[in-house]
Amino acid sequence: MSIFDFLSGQFIDVIHWTDDTRDTMVWRFERHGHEIKYGAKLTVREGQTAVFIHEGQLADVFTPGLYMLETNNMPIMTTLQHWSHGFQSPFKSEIYFVSTNRFTDLKWGTKNPIMLRDADFGPTRIRAYGTYTVKVNDAGKFMTEIVGTDGEFTTDEVTSQIRNIIVQEFSRVIGSSGIPVLDMAGNTGDLGRIMAEAISGTIAQYGLELPELYIENISLPPAVEEALDKRTSMGVIGDLNKYTQFQTAEALQAAATSPGSGASEGMGLGMGMAMAQQMANAMNQGGQQQAPAHGGGAAVPPPPPVEHVWHLAENGQTTGPFSKADLGRMASAGQLKRETYVWTAGQDGWKKAEDVAELAQLFTVMPPPPPPGV
Repeated sequence: MSIFDFLSGQFIDVIHWTDDTRDTMVWRFERHGHEIKYGAKLTVREGQTAVFIHEGQLADVFTPGLYMLETNNMPIMTTLQHWSHGFQSPFKSEIYFVSTNRFTDLKWGTKNPIMLRDADFGPTRIRAYGTYTVKVNDAGKFMTEIVGTDGEFTTDEVTSQIRNIIVQEFSRVIGSSGIPVLDMAGNTGDLGRIMAEAISGTIAQYGLELPELYIENISLPPAVEEALDKRTSMGVIGDLNKYTQFQTAEALQAAATSPGSGASEGMGLGMGMAMAQQMANAMNQGGQQQAPAHGGGAAVPPPPPVEHVWHLAENGQTTGPFSKADLGRMASAGQLKRETYVWTAGQDGWKKAEDVAELAQLFTVMPPPPPPGV
């Protein structure tokens, strides 16, 4: 074996790339002085493309396979430089490996709200976010347009620009779609496909494609969402007047049965004042009467019966308490009607005044309306 053959075998290059990262898109094969030996072996694995740069010019692109870097299998290189067929002619070039796998779970989102006109809410703002997948489909164009001479290019260096393109296309698509905000959740799949097609046309000039784009959420401003929640609650409640009456009755019943609470104390005070007023009226009307003597002593009369006091509910508001005498005057004045809802302690919920036996008589003692023509 000659010394030339020995040296040739010792200095043959084996050029390849094994990637253990999840975000490296381009990696440059490093060799001192960028000297690639004549006859070097180039291994390009599945999911990779090798780009050969010679003196600043894109010389060739290698798809997956095993290559011997010689002039007979590099016709493009032959036009750039004449090679001698021997070990004495290494050439100064660079080889970049480009990953052609899909880079998944990349995030996008709107930094600022997007203004649009909605059929239900009028002018409103929305935000959106989701994920997308990007892939290099033209390694040569990607190298010349984006990477340049970067020795290790990661997804972080290109995703910011792609996110801006996605947000721009999302604003355009969502503004021209005419889909109401309340129906967007059911159309995110179609919107994602439309956006992916539109964006792929834009980033194709960078040598990239967007195989997938997902819209995970479209949201309204917090104030609008709060108003929407209230509107939904009203729809669940149904008849607001009946609901208000039910809530009022529940609150009064809870106050009457809760000793020590401020509401029960106030109700008790009102009932006590009404009882005192009724006792004073009875004493003034009856005067001072002497009880008959029995066995040499005066008999003590029993206390007057406790009269109910009543609460009224009209238009979602309650008033009272009123004594029966007060209600009689209100019935005469037309302030108390048969349909007015009333409640007193011990009564099971609100009832119309005409359905309470104790109050129904207030409407029977009233004179009927005069006959016509009199």
